[in-house]
Amino acid sequence: MDYLYYLANASLTLRVVEYLHTSKQLPVSFLTVIHQIDGWIVRVKMSRYLEPHQHGDFQAFMNELGVPFEPNIRVQMALWGLETGQSPIDVMHRYQVAIVSHGQPDREEIEEFRKQFVQGLGYCPETLA
Repeated sequence: MDYLYYLANASLTLRVVEYLHTSKQLPVSFLTVIHQIDGWIVRVKMSRYLEPHQHGDFQAFMNELGVPFEPNIRVQMALWGLETGQSPIDVMHRYQVAIVSHGQPDREEIEEFRKQFVQGLGYCPETLA
């Protein structure tokens, strides 16, 4: 079971990571986080189908933070490449997408990406807030 959402900024993305850490009953297989100039793409892949109430709760939580996302072909191929075991570096080079994190939900990867991006720019764009 997949959940693919577009989020406006890094803070919302970090809230998803925290939620997944505190919701031990969710069977998270992996989380993929992609940064784009105008926002973040978050894919949560579950290892099994959720119970109807779990699905409803998780979907409601995600809908509060963002909107369901329909990826273009480049993002679709990048997500597929990651799922089939290609390295994030190879996928980034091949499909020209910024993969911030893939695997177990990791707050540190997102925060480090944000820190380095802001440092390189010299200011903090709205999407990195």
